Amino acid sequence: MIDLSLAGLVGAVIGTVIAALAYAPLVVLVERGFRSRQGGASADEHATLEQEIFMLRRVVLLTDIVVFAGVGYWLGQAIGG
Repeated sequence: MIDLSLAGLVGAVIGTVIAALAYAPLVVLVERGFRSRQGGASADEHATLEQEIFMLRRVVLLTDIVVFAGVGYWLGQAIGG
């Protein structure tokens, strides 16, 4: 059976809430950097860029939630036992 502590789970929930709050500024920062690397674009390149940004947002969200929830669980476990 998996041993999950209540303090760790509370920390993971708090970490997920923080991840939700940090998502918007983080995705704006990453998207701005991504768009700055792209030069002038034709219609086809623009459509491809929009698809890539769509996937980029999902990757940022996934990474954001996994990292913050993991760190939250770890801190909750370390502090609360």
